[in-house]
Amino acid sequence: MGLLEGKRVLVTGVLVESSIAFHVARLAQEEGATVVLTSFGRQLRLTQSIAKRLPSTPPVVELDVTNAEHLTALADAVRVHVDSLDAVMHSIAFAPQAALGGNFLQTEWEDVATAVHVSAYSLKALGVAALPLMERGGSIVGLTFDASQAWPFYDWMGVAKAAFESTARYLARDLGPKNIRVNLVAAGPLHTTAARSIPGFSAFEDAWHLRAPLGCNLNDAEPTARAAVALMSDWFPATTAEIVHVDGGYHAIG
Repeated sequence: MGLLEGKRVLVTGVLVESSIAFHVARLAQEEGATVVLTSFGRQLRLTQSIAKRLPSTPPVVELDVTNAEHLTALADAVRVHVDSLDAVMHSIAFAPQAALGGNFLQTEWEDVATAVHVSAYSLKALGVAALPLMERGGSIVGLTFDASQAWPFYDWMGVAKAAFESTARYLARDLGPKNIRVNLVAAGPLHTTAARSIPGFSAFEDAWHLRAPLGCNLNDAEPTARAAVALMSDWFPATTAEIVHVDGGYHAIG
């Protein structure tokens, strides 16, 4: 029996086969879950196409986490395919180019607001939107890049990730009485589409290779996906508001 046998899982952020979200969806299916994906706009066709590369092709429902109408309609859209959810995977982040790459002092509020809305507030928005489907409790898992320090080039996305991590703790506080756990997985600088969009992000690679005790394969998203799937399962029933680092141990080495 798989870790997620019989469970229903909503996965956001599946765009390409190299994405962490794709590997989460694949592993969730392999571990017995029924998976529903989300996407929107011009990305919708990309998600529908890449979904065909999963072990079984899941349905894709429309969701822009900055669109109040989409959020309100999410529960009904998901119910077309499954009657409830046991887990939700948040794999959503975006910052305008002006908020990245060494422009910290020059970035205007409008660009900062976009980064925080999409990359941090969306965790709360998604959690509330999925709440009617999680009456029996469950797990919400998000992806972060350790926001405990200031990184080169990461700029306002780093600030947004700090807000994201704080949001997860408050969401865990408020959803705990409903038996819903909220946890994050902090990966290293994996070669994802999101990472490639950040100017100078490749500068992290040498440091990771030198300092991570377990070493790192920045092309391999599966360890991060395994952590996410484990947190979705029943094997962490008393763990919430936690950040699990899947970075080869880099975060602990001075």
